[in-house]
Amino acid sequence: MELRHLIGFVATAEELHFGRAAARLHTAQPALSQQIRQLEKELGVQLFHRNTRSVTLSDAGAALLGPARQVLADVEIAKRAAVLGSSEIVGRVVVGFAGASSRAALPKLARAVRAAQPGIELVLQGQTYAGAALSEVSAGSLDIGFARMPVRDSALDTRIYEYEELVAALPSDHPLAAQETIRAADLAEEAFVTFPGTRGSTVRDALIQVALNAGFTPRIMQEAPDSYTILGLVAAGVGVTITISSVQHISTPGLVYRNFSDDIPPMAAVLAWRKDNASAAVQAVLKIAEEVLPTPDVIKSSSPMMIE
Repeated sequence: MELRHLIGFVATAEELHFGRAAARLHTAQPALSQQIRQLEKELGVQLFHRNTRSVTLSDAGAALLGPARQVLADVEIAKRAAVLGSSEIVGRVVVGFAGASSRAALPKLARAVRAAQPGIELVLQGQTYAGAALSEVSAGSLDIGFARMPVRDSALDTRIYEYEELVAALPSDHPLAAQETIRAADLAEEAFVTFPGTRGSTVRDALIQVALNAGFTPRIMQEAPDSYTILGLVAAGVGVTITISSVQHISTPGLVYRNFSDDIPPMAAVLAWRKDNASAAVQAVLKIAEEVLPTPDVIKSSSPMMIE
């Protein structure tokens, strides 16, 4: 088995199209097809189901994909180690983040890691909601997760790097948009747009808790997977939402943000990692994060929001 066989297999498995995979690898399609056949012959299994209309992974192909990706990742680490020498920290650190709310923090961390520790490959895994990130860090599929308090898993360590205020997002022609601030109770009769209820979104949980504290159950009419889509739907008049201040850089036409006059505590944003993670690369990234994403000196509220 040669590395080129695994590279060709992974590309084809990800594209599920021999032509696109060949173009991605800058090789001819017949040559790629031959590599796959050679790999199948060596392993004694069929990796793909092929017909004139589609290419799909077989059970054997699906089982091989994860280990094949790991082999290729380990090869990259070996290359880095050889180039940089034994004096450098070499490794792979997988970081999970939600998306729009990590817009400021994540690039800052990635640039700092690249400058201070070029031997570390920082793998960024997007669309990882805060609740899901904690589960994946605990399970070991993520090394570090961008999440929010509370964190009840005793196997995890956390450090606060930001406090996020909760704000209302409204269509610009909404009657409440004329006010400088609003009360949460003002939204009692509104339709809401928010994140799916089964993906571990702490922002959705906060929306529900703010509404319940204001004396009503929010009527969630539409769900969407990310802040950009949610706020686009709000701008289109589908509903309103309660979101976090760190997404206010999204300035979709027809959308306005309003602060609450209620005493609503901020949400504590954290980095989370396993206490028993002894990886030198992970520890180096956490140390760099302390420098570029320090814990705020002044807490905006004595009791940041803890979603129950």
